Amino acid sequence: MASLEEQFKTAQAESRQLKQRPDDDSLLEIYAYFKQATEGDVSGDRPGAFNFVARAKYDAWAARQGMKPEVAMKAYVKLINHLKAQG
Repeated sequence: MASLEEQFKTAQAESRQLKQRPDDDSLLEIYAYFKQATEGDVSGDRPGAFNFVARAKYDAWAARQGMKPEVAMKAYVKLINHLKAQG
């Protein structure tokens, strides 16, 4: 069985080849799990209210504050596999 890191890298590649574009909430989850897995807890100031996309991404990542990178990698892999199964 592949290591968690290998599964994570495979899921990253597969995320770019999904047949359907994920909905916005799923995209935010993908982003947040990826950032938490690769960089850890969110840092920096929260973007301003008029920077909607950056603020949503920041908030999604901040919601995973304290999550261990290994847990975030597993959640990322699970989410990508779920999205692949949906078609």
